[in-house]
Amino acid sequence: MKQGLHDLAGAGLPWGAARPTTPRVPPQPGPAEPGAAPRERAAGPTGVRGEHTHSETPIRVPRAAVQRSSVRGQILDALRTALVTGELEPGEVYSAPVLGERFGVSATPVREAMQQLALEGAVEVVPNRGFRVVRRGARELAELAEVRALLEVPVLLRLARTVPPGRWAELRPLAEDTVRAAGSGCPAVYAESDRAFHRAVLSLAGNEQLVGIAEDLHRRSQWPLVGPQARRGRTALLADATEHLALLDALISGESEEAARLVGEHFGAGRPA
Repeated sequence: MKQGLHDLAGAGLPWGAARPTTPRVPPQPGPAEPGAAPRERAAGPTGVRGEHTHSETPIRVPRAAVQRSSVRGQILDALRTALVTGELEPGEVYSAPVLGERFGVSATPVREAMQQLALEGAVEVVPNRGFRVVRRGARELAELAEVRALLEVPVLLRLARTVPPGRWAELRPLAEDTVRAAGSGCPAVYAESDRAFHRAVLSLAGNEQLVGIAEDLHRRSQWPLVGPQARRGRTALLADATEHLALLDALISGESEEAARLVGEHFGAGRPA
């Protein structure tokens, strides 16, 4: 069993941050005894004893569950990054307690994050042991690419005919971000910027369900493979990012036929986009 992740501090969880604590609630007065004089209200910072402050807005203390959910989200992001970089190795089994110790938290939020990854198909539950990272091959990647193309290409072609050039120009900074991220050679950094660009493009359709489904498929297509195609190098990432800029240039200039050709190349069979 894998005993932890190697240097996962850079994968998204802010190491060294203080753990969430349960808010302390001051003791509440119990019911008054029969015949007892009413208790006086404690003096506030600016008030006097027994003063009523009906005009003040009551302060709501955040529940601990909200803080735990925030920690789980950070761990989930870190684990997703570790999947993309290969730090969570396909076929290996990881236990929630061991990962929790590595993250500096209890096993509960780690287990919750792993259960979410199981729903996404990234890991599978191994009873009494933990979670095994699913092995993926080229066939699964090709199937994901085909589904993404069936979903996104018709939308992109429709948007090419209906969205004004000015709106496409607003997306150029995101496309340039993907080029910079690809230049870093880090798969996790590029994966995040790549999804951000595609998410912004699809958002122009105004269909939140479409954006959510496409985001899930895109994320799954970025998990590493098993075998010779396991890693995409810096050259491949730069080639993919450069297509974003070329597509935007065609859309801004109104070259719909060129845009259609570039969309087809970007969603070529068997390759992530």
